[in-house]
Amino acid sequence: MTVLRGLAPIIDPRAEVLILGSFPSIASLAAQQYYAHKQNQFWKILGAILAQPLVEMNYAARQEAVKTAGFAIWDVYAACERMGSLDSAIRNPVPNDFAALKKSALAVRRICFNGQTPGKFAPVVAALGYETRILPSTSPANASWNFENKLAAWREALVR
Repeated sequence: MTVLRGLAPIIDPRAEVLILGSFPSIASLAAQQYYAHKQNQFWKILGAILAQPLVEMNYAARQEAVKTAGFAIWDVYAACERMGSLDSAIRNPVPNDFAALKKSALAVRRICFNGQTPGKFAPVVAALGYETRILPSTSPANASWNFENKLAAWREALVR
């Protein structure tokens, strides 16, 4: 099985809240864009919270809107082996370096996890002094939460 490499973080010095997923989907890796799968509700939810049409924006504009709002996006895994896009298929994961992040992203105070799989890292990042929140996954695989309930949970965690 081939080792897959994740995406670079979307982050700048204004970032106060970091949103962590698990690892990019096949669609995201192919596009080299976070949450590129059309059925993933991430951009729709974040757009509703920021009151911006993120879904309609090109990727560069989305990244700038995220940064301007004080958010950052990354994943818990830097690399892994995986067939398909499901978190349950991740094998031999290599975590990202959160201790280095702590030294370089000084304004980040809260880390929100996009689902239960990345949420397993909550104790690790909490030990570094971050506030943590585990949110319902925006993935289409998380059909147990409807859009309105996901949006409410995300809004409560992200709105300062």
